[in-house]
Amino acid sequence: MTSALAVGVMSGTSLDGVSTALVRLADDPPALDAQLVAFRQDAYTAPERGQIIETIARGSSKDLALLHVALGERFAGAVLQLLAHAKVAPRDLSFVASHGQTIWHEPGRATLQLGDAAVMAERLGVRVVSDFRSRDVAAGGQGAPLVPLADVLLFGHPERGRLLLNIGGMANVTFVPRRGVTGGAVAFDTGPGVAVVDAVTRRIDPAAAFDAGGERARRGKPSRKVLDSLLADEYFTTPPPKSTGREHFGPDYAARLVAAVRQGEGDGGRRGGGSDNDAVATATVLTVETIARGIERWTPARPDDELVI
Repeated sequence: MTSALAVGVMSGTSLDGVSTALVRLADDPPALDAQLVAFRQDAYTAPERGQIIETIARGSSKDLALLHVALGERFAGAVLQLLAHAKVAPRDLSFVASHGQTIWHEPGRATLQLGDAAVMAERLGVRVVSDFRSRDVAAGGQGAPLVPLADVLLFGHPERGRLLLNIGGMANVTFVPRRGVTGGAVAFDTGPGVAVVDAVTRRIDPAAAFDAGGERARRGKPSRKVLDSLLADEYFTTPPPKSTGREHFGPDYAARLVAAVRQGEGDGGRRGGGSDNDAVATATVLTVETIARGIERWTPARPDDELVI
């Protein structure tokens, strides 16, 4: 059995910050054991989040290049903070794995993540591996979701199947068969996670990054008419493998949702248009319903299987 220390770096479509994990990996084929040594979450500042959102929406080639370097510096700094907290020197790492920040994702055709791995390698003095999604696309894959590989390696249960649900900017689910079963794993993006809820909230209140505590959604009532229209999107009826992103469920989608709620029925059928809180509630229920429908329709999960969120 061999072991190694490694750091994983993640910045997802939810744009909440940079997550870093220091992990001790032990290879004992066919199993892989991962022990979490330290974890850190560094929230993006409002200007950082704004720069990323603006670059995704309207960035020029110059904007993309500058953000690529800036995120490389940001990610390297996050790794150094994690290592200082854990009292581990960079030279003790075997590698750093950095996902980057997704700027564009077109399933099966092209995907782009920023966060210059060369900058990270220079600042850390450690081997940095990256471009996971683009390699998957080059090999004929969707480029997303990526987490199922780790799900299957790390989370197989000896007696029953498991559903592993990740609700980030997009939501994805992995069905992992019981340990020792090599076939039958299924993974796909169910649709929006928090990205549409966040975008609707920002559309209503540009100073709000998200619906804090779900307060707006709780005060509103979802529009069934608008929901039914949104659920007719062909993405939700397309079988796996499939993936999606802000290119489909992004700011423009959120703007159309808000407009539809304001122009239609709200507050339990009251005519004359729904409230802004109704729009947030509608976006929230959209996430819930598409996750539930995706699991029911596209996975072989049974009632006694375990759901891990």
